Amino acid sequence: MKQIRINGRDNVAVMLEGELAGHKIALKDISAGENIIKYGYPIGHAVTDIKAGEHVHTHNTATNLSGTEQYSYKPVNAAVKKHGGFKFGGFARKDGSVGIRNEIWIINTVGCVNKTSELLARKASEKYGGGVYNFVHPFGCSQLGDDYKTTQKILKGLVNNPNAAGVLVLGLGCENNNIPAFKSVLGEYDGDRVKFMSAQDYDDEIGEGSRLIEQLENYANTFKRTECDSSELVVGLKCGGSDGFSGLTANPLIGRVSDMLIGSGGSTVLTEVPEMFGAETILMDRCADKETFDKTVGLINGFKNYFISHGQEVYENPSPGNKKGGITTLEDKSLGCVQKSGSAPVADVLETGGSVKKRGLNLLTGPGNDIVAVTNLAAAGCHMILFSTGRGTPVGAPVPTVKISTNSGLYERKPHWIDFNAGGILNGEELDNSLFEYIRRVAGGEETNNEKHGYREISVFKDGVVL
Repeated sequence: MKQIRINGRDNVAVMLEGELAGHKIALKDISAGENIIKYGYPIGHAVTDIKAGEHVHTHNTATNLSGTEQYSYKPVNAAVKKHGGFKFGGFARKDGSVGIRNEIWIINTVGCVNKTSELLARKASEKYGGGVYNFVHPFGCSQLGDDYKTTQKILKGLVNNPNAAGVLVLGLGCENNNIPAFKSVLGEYDGDRVKFMSAQDYDDEIGEGSRLIEQLENYANTFKRTECDSSELVVGLKCGGSDGFSGLTANPLIGRVSDMLIGSGGSTVLTEVPEMFGAETILMDRCADKETFDKTVGLINGFKNYFISHGQEVYENPSPGNKKGGITTLEDKSLGCVQKSGSAPVADVLETGGSVKKRGLNLLTGPGNDIVAVTNLAAAGCHMILFSTGRGTPVGAPVPTVKISTNSGLYERKPHWIDFNAGGILNGEELDNSLFEYIRRVAGGEETNNEKHGYREISVFKDGVVL
């Protein structure tokens, strides 16, 4: 059967067909305790003797990961080639940013107004023919400490995302994150673009909300698509429902296209910190300077301590679906995951709720959970997200979410989920330019499947007590 050895140092190969497609087999006899090598790096060790040709998976392999580690900065000469880039029709905002959509967003300060925001969005979309979206979440009240601050920072990032031409910030009135409290976090804002309403202040909150949305709609209509440069784009990088082909097809493809975007002056953002564990030194060695390296060490060990503080092992990953698809350990998953970062230098490290300030490749604090991760990316200012998947998922962010299948079977079965098929790479297809061109079309207005079918949602990361 067809198989592929990814790196000359590997002692396993990935099966490309049959019942074990995506899974690993041993290329030689491997003794108990010996490292399993894939992508040229250890993905764990054998817990029993493994004969050449035998299936290598969770029944005979264990992780090498444990707790936090000490790291040293060993910089490599990371660089990307300059690329010609492209022009696209975007929306130039008054603050100098560029949006690729011209929508009205309703951002709730608290979960108590979730249904109110839904009613307002539905009523407005019926009146204006679409383009008005609300994003529900359960937080904004009864939160303490860092969780409360995180909720505010995520909502602030969503309010500031340039894909929203206008934003209605909808509150209740008695919540911790009431509108005056949220305004103090939001800081300076454009009163034409951002409107506020506390539902308790009005006898007819639906009528008042509709009036404010009408003002925002009129404001949004003042923007028209104009020629913008690809250097303005900020693109999130995400994977979910990964399989054994993720690190062979879609993730390396995303990495090469990320390099092309950065070579065009643009920016990309890689998140899912737990899915860097075991591959973190690849990113650390590409840090642009010692300060960025130190931030990356803090990113990795900080998230490991988050696991440890809750009595959890740092390697409590991959998911059951990942394992069914052929991923054995967290190192196996991580070495495939970080390929989405391409070969660019790491320009900056962002905290949860932070926004991109430096062009190039950014690392963003946050978990691998799909809905939390795409929310964090949208709040960081990403215009769209490249989302690879081998198992498939309908989840979508507030921004266009480009689903890229790792295998052709998924693309054929779920055409209403998947936007781009990377499976042809296994047959030698070169898809870099095709995906780069597709990104241009999405930036210029072509809808992704999550937009067409209404898959837009958020989830806010929490770590503490709810009262």
